[in-house]
Amino acid sequence: MATENAATPDADLDALSYEEAREQLVGVVGKLEAGGASLEESLALWERGEALAKRCEQWLEGARKRLAAARDQAAQEN
Repeated sequence: MATENAATPDADLDALSYEEAREQLVGVVGKLEAGGASLEESLALWERGEALAKRCEQWLEGARKRLAAARDQAAQEN
């Protein structure tokens, strides 16, 4: 499993697959729900979670566009 390091630069997010980003996001949410972290740690986790959620959305939007393009191409061929 990849590390859920809140200090990882956003550039590292670009290298994550959807599955990796989602797995890390689930880990971050679990840590936040468990509580016990300091305010600073919680804020860092929250920020990391937001960045991971954005990365997941980017992957999903890309998938939507690919599906729409495939549908358009199939419709043009028929």
